[in-house]
Amino acid sequence: MFFLPFAFIFLILFIIFLPILFLLGYLHIIVVGFERLGISPESTLLILFLILIGSSINIPLTKKKLVSVREPRFFGLFSVPKIEAQYLAINLGGAIIPTLLSFYFLFLVQSQGFELRPIFITIVLMTIISKLLSRVIPGKGIVLPAFIPPLFSAVFALIFAPQFAASTAFISGVLGTLIGADLLNLRKIRSYGGYLSIGGAGVFDGIFLVGIVSALLSGI
Repeated sequence: MFFLPFAFIFLILFIIFLPILFLLGYLHIIVVGFERLGISPESTLLILFLILIGSSINIPLTKKKLVSVREPRFFGLFSVPKIEAQYLAINLGGAIIPTLLSFYFLFLVQSQGFELRPIFITIVLMTIISKLLSRVIPGKGIVLPAFIPPLFSAVFALIFAPQFAASTAFISGVLGTLIGADLLNLRKIRSYGGYLSIGGAGVFDGIFLVGIVSALLSGI
C-alpha cells in the first residue's frame, strides 16, 4: 500500500519526461548520423540550432511592393480591401543553410572519388516530383506534403547511389525540393500576388525531415 503512491508518481513523471526522452533519442540519431557523414557532433548541434532559429528569418531578395488587393469574406459573397506586401525572400533555415550543407556533401563525395552523375540524376527526379506534387495556394504560398522530400529522396538515393545513399538523399532532397517546389513555381506565385519565401513554411518541414532520414540512411 505504501508503494502505490510512489509508483503512481513515477508513472506521472515518466509521462511528463517522455517527450524529452524522444527528443534526446532524436538528437542522438541525428548527431551520430551526421558524424558518419563527416560533421562533428558539436557542429551538428550548432547546425540544427541555426536551422530551427533560421526558419523564422526570411531575407528579402527583391524590394517590397505594397499593393491593394481585395480579400474574400463569408464564402466569397463579398470582399474587403487589404494592403499586401509582395516580394521574394529566401529562408535562412530552410534554404541557405541546407544548400550550403548540400554543396559540402557534394565536395565530400567527389573528394572520395565517387562519380557525381547519380546525385545529379536524383536531383532531377526530385525536382520533377516536387514540381508535380507542390501546390500554389493563394494567400498561403507553395505547399508540399512534408513526407514527399524525405521519402522520395531516400528511395532514389538507395536506387541510384547505394554506396553513398545518405549524402545523396540529403543533397537531392534539399536541392530538388527547392528547385521543383519553389523556384519553378515563382511565376505562378507572382501571378497570385503575395510573397514567396524560398525554403519557407510550405516546404521547410519536408527539408528538415530530409536531414533526419539522411542520418538514418547513414547507418545502413
